[in-house]
Parts: sequence; structure tokens; C-alpha cells
Amino acid sequence: MKYVYIFIIYVISECLLAQKKLTPEEYIAAYKEDAVKEMYLHKVPACITLAQGMLESGNGNSPLARNANNHFGIKCHKEWGGETYIMDDDSANECFRKYNDVLESYSDHSLFLFSRSRYAALFELNINDYKGWCYGLKAAGYATDPKYPQRLIDLIEKYKLQELNVMENTPKQDLPSRHVINSDLSIREVYRFNHIKFVIAKENDSFYKIATDFNLELDQILDYNDLSKDDKLSYGQKIYIEKKRRRALEPIHVVQKNETLKSISQLHGIRLSSICKKNHLKPTDKLKVGDVIYLRQKKSNTK
Repeated sequence: MKYVYIFIIYVISECLLAQKKLTPEEYIAAYKEDAVKEMYLHKVPACITLAQGMLESGNGNSPLARNANNHFGIKCHKEWGGETYIMDDDSANECFRKYNDVLESYSDHSLFLFSRSRYAALFELNINDYKGWCYGLKAAGYATDPKYPQRLIDLIEKYKLQELNVMENTPKQDLPSRHVINSDLSIREVYRFNHIKFVIAKENDSFYKIATDFNLELDQILDYNDLSKDDKLSYGQKIYIEKKRRRALEPIHVVQKNETLKSISQLHGIRLSSICKKNHLKPTDKLKVGDVIYLRQKKSNTK
């Protein structure tokens, strides 16, 4: 009976701890590294991601954040391929995206902005122009609240989040860890997107070093990433250490400046051969800004 009582006290304590509300400072400490990682991967300023997360999730305390790891209120939209969470919002029983962890929510937020043409102008801004980003988000229709830009700016300046935007002006930093593997180069950090594990290339890295760290053959790493031995590895590049999937989480991708089928394949974690098959294209085909690339279903042949 004594042990049952102790167990009940333990469970109650854990539940109370789980319900403890995060302060803004605690939220920043917990997720600032995730925001910095997304800045390196997708060029969304870290202070923007973090301020939006704070505002949209109530510092991680909203039911959507706690129950679905959704910190940006992103709804399912048509043909969302991941898990879902149903709750009342503007209407009853609305569908929201559900994530395995907060980092996945941050990654999907970046992808959401990057893959939609209406936000393309934001990526032409300097990474340190946080005010331009705040007003640009509103202008592009991200929020209906007329005070949305100023609310973001107030959060950024109050908590000095702009200091996280170190991408262009300071030495490169290690990105936040999820799973770590020891390597001769340094600590190897493993992330996950679209249910696929990947790493981020470091300075002086190589395909061979990455393959060796995970007991893979060089040809496997190249095959997983639709690369050849002639391709160059650059700092900050996303390298998958598992096969990419045949379908992405998003239904489509609208082509942005300088994008290729290969870069879209890496961005969404979908095999290049699958993209080509779904869109009746060859890997070497050129894309135009505004082209729609299908990522989950085949493009119709009808004109």
C-alpha cells in the first residue's frame, strides 16, 4: 500500500509539472537553438521564427502547442500528409497539423513560408532586417491582426531576439542537437524531417566523413541525396542518411528563384525520381519561377 501511495504522489507531481506554464524567458531558452538551426537551413531569421512561436503558441502554453507540438497554428490545408489534431478555432472541429516534436513544427513553419510564392519577397531581404520581415508577413497575408508586425517587433526588441541573427556577421556556430554521434570532425547532430534522418554539413566536412560516421558506404550517401561523386559539399547543406520518401508532407511546391528539381527534392525529403515521375519531367529539366511541382500525387496530363 505504501508503494501505491508513493506512485500516486509521483504521478500527480509529474502531471503538475507538465502543466506548468512556460515563461517567455523559458520558451526562448528552450527553443532558440531550433530557431537558429532553421535560419541556417531555410534562411528564415531566427528572431522571426522565435517571436512568431512565442506569439502564436502563447510561449508554448496553448492547447495546440501542448497537445500537437504545433507552435504556429498551421492548419492541415489540402492533402496534408502528416498526423492531425482537431480543435475549434474560427470554426468548429478544424484540422491542424500535429508534429512529433517542436523542432518538426519549426521546420514545417520554415517550409510553409519558403514554399509559398506570396512570401518569396521576404527571402530577398537582409537576414538582419527583422522589421522588414514583420511588416512583410502582414502584407503577404500571414495574419489579419493589424498590429501583428508591431507585436512581433515588440517581442524581438524586448528580449533582444535580433541578436540571434548571427548568420552573416559572426563565425559559424554549432546547431542544436537532437541525437548525437561522435565523429573525428566534431559532434555529429542528427535531425529528422518527413520521417527521414539527416545531418547538416560542417566546415571542412565531406561525404566520406558523413558516410563513415554512420557506417554507410559513400555510394549510399550519394544515392540517398541524388548526388554524384563530382558534386561538392558545402557548409550548412542538408544531407540525408536514410532514403528519402516517395511523397512529401506538402501536396505541391511553387518554384522560387534559382530552384532546381534536385534542390526541391532535398528541401521536402522526396526522391528526385519520384518528383520527376509525378510531374512527367526529367532530372535535368529547367524550372521557371511560379511553376507548380506536385509532391504527393501525379500531375494530370490534360492541358
